[in-house]
Amino acid sequence: MSIIIMDKLNLAKEIQAQLETVYDPELRPANIVDLGLVYEIITKEDGTAKIVMTLTAPGCPVAGEIMNEVQEKVGSIAGIKEALVELTFDPPWTKDMMSEEAKLELGFL
Repeated sequence: MSIIIMDKLNLAKEIQAQLETVYDPELRPANIVDLGLVYEIITKEDGTAKIVMTLTAPGCPVAGEIMNEVQEKVGSIAGIKEALVELTFDPPWTKDMMSEEAKLELGFL
């Protein structure tokens, strides 16, 4: 599944690189990008970055930790004044959203 990118600040590559350092502790060693949890990366001219993402399950016990880490890492990028994280379960996450690499790392192939 590919990430929808609307990038007025031309920072999507840097944002994605930061997101690739965030992990769901239950699904290491795959990061949240390879797991298919990131749906959208949006930047606006006012310096706002918005990440639309999901979790593997609505009751994910580490949801707050993951969202805080995303917000902190995206917010640390030069040119980003505010980082917002929006959680959605539409569409719901499935294993099919994972990259081939993540499926291999986690033994799904």
